[in-house]
Amino acid sequence: MASVNKVILVGRLGQDPELKYTQSEKAVAKFSVATDETWKDRQGEKQQKTTWHTVVAWDKLAEIIGQYVKKGSQVYIEGKIQVRSWEDTDGNKRYATEIVANNLVMLGDKKDSNGEEKPKAKPAPKPKGEGTEINDDDIPF
Repeated sequence: MASVNKVILVGRLGQDPELKYTQSEKAVAKFSVATDETWKDRQGEKQQKTTWHTVVAWDKLAEIIGQYVKKGSQVYIEGKIQVRSWEDTDGNKRYATEIVANNLVMLGDKKDSNGEEKPKAKPAPKPKGEGTEINDDDIPF
C-alpha cells in the first residue's frame, strides 16, 4: 500500500521570510505561518486557537517567497511534513517539525499594509523532483 505525506495550509505569515543561501548556493527560505481554528464551547462561547507552523522552501520557490511574501501575507501552501533531528552543543537530542513547501499561492487583496499596490506574482512553479530532500548540512539556520 502506498503512503501519502501531504500538507495544505492557508494562513498568514508571522514575520518576514528569512532568505539565506547554502554553501552550494541553494536558496532556502524559512518562515512561520499561523492557522486559526474557531469553535463554540459548551457554554456557547466562541473559542479560538492559533497554531504556528514552521515552513521551509528551497531553490526558486524560496527566492520568490523572499521577494514577494511579507509578514501578514495570506498564503496557500502545499508541501510535506518533515522531522529533523540533531544533537545540540550539550549533547541533547533535538527535533524540529517543519513543512517543506513545494507550492505557494499568495491570497488576499492586492494592497499591502501601507495601502500601496502589491506587485503581481504568479504562483510559484513546482520544483523539479531532484534536490528537494533536505540534508542537515544544507540548512544554514
